[in-house]
Amino acid sequence: MITLDHHPSGRHFLQIPGPSPVPDRLLRALSLPTIDHRGPEFAALGKRVLSGMQQVFGTQHPVVIYPASGTGAWEAALVNTLSPGDAVLMYETGHFASLWQKMARRLGLVPEFLARPGTCAATGLPLSWRHGVDAALIGERLRADPGHRIKAVCVVHNETSTGVTSDIAAVRAAIDAAGHPALLMVDTISGLASADYRHDEWGVDVSVSGSQKGLMLPPGISFNALSPKALEASRHAGCAKAFWAWDEIVEMNRTGYWPYTPNTNLLYALSESLDLLLTQGLPAVFARHQRWAAGVRAAVQAWGLPIQCADPAVCSPVLTGVVTPAGVDADALRALIHRRFDLSLGTGLGKVKGRMFRIGHLGDCNDLTLMAALSGVEMGLRLAGVPLAGSGVQAAMDHFAGHPAPDGPAAG
Repeated sequence: MITLDHHPSGRHFLQIPGPSPVPDRLLRALSLPTIDHRGPEFAALGKRVLSGMQQVFGTQHPVVIYPASGTGAWEAALVNTLSPGDAVLMYETGHFASLWQKMARRLGLVPEFLARPGTCAATGLPLSWRHGVDAALIGERLRADPGHRIKAVCVVHNETSTGVTSDIAAVRAAIDAAGHPALLMVDTISGLASADYRHDEWGVDVSVSGSQKGLMLPPGISFNALSPKALEASRHAGCAKAFWAWDEIVEMNRTGYWPYTPNTNLLYALSESLDLLLTQGLPAVFARHQRWAAGVRAAVQAWGLPIQCADPAVCSPVLTGVVTPAGVDADALRALIHRRFDLSLGTGLGKVKGRMFRIGHLGDCNDLTLMAALSGVEMGLRLAGVPLAGSGVQAAMDHFAGHPAPDGPAAG
């Protein structure tokens, strides 16, 4: 039997930007008896979740579901479409964009990492980690590639490490305006099912996502949404692949099955998640997350602390990054808040480690969940001696009271 040292009373507040809290309905689905993954009952489940994921991605084309983390889906996107030595244009918006670039290099590809130059005078943080993708920079670089050596452009839709989103439609427009044939690959691991996403409409060739964010499942499922252009590229790609190969999976998925053992019980929970999301309607889900995000940002602004995302137009609906004052260790602050209030906040990653923390507001959440989390943060800031301009808790209460949810209390 597994024992834990920490047994506080009441519920734990998991306010990291994923894994997100799992609704009870999904937990019950996970506990159902495991079925034969070659039997007729499973085929019906397989077809149901594949169809539902097409709706969530906004595509009429195949969606591949892997029993893996989002990192696996990153690799699948690259190895199915590219060959060793291929040049890949990637854009630095934060830690996860950086990790995808590192993976591309390890796979024998030749990534070129674009970034917004400079450092923020107010915070000392890299500007590239406070802004979204600059589509104009991508277009400029592609126009300088008349031989079409660059085979793919890879960007992150919602950068989980910073709380900054990027305009994917603008990136596609920049690629098209340059007259360049590069594939467009997008990481929407933390954005999918929380922020508006349109695979087909935005002209994305491969979309990458995972189960543990807006879909509200435990980690363990990842996805590739494919375009016809990506499928054609996969027929000629030279990177070694076996487990990740699309051809066998897409063919067997036509009948609701997989070429290997899928994670059956997680697919049960995925089916329940899709029912929750699609019954409410994705526009309502996206509006709910935008409303929560605005309330949290109102709190941070009332505290007088900088928001990691420097451009209000692209602040994430999924999480808010909060920059701590110079000399205040954000990780020590997080540890204090966890110890005193049983509240988990996201850590700063990579270049912003120790300088910021992240408040998740996604999935199975509501106004009172966020009010409790903001209360814990405010008490922690005061205990740590951080000077505050005002009460973020009061600002958030005012926001939520003044902007009631259109459909009343919202469940994830």
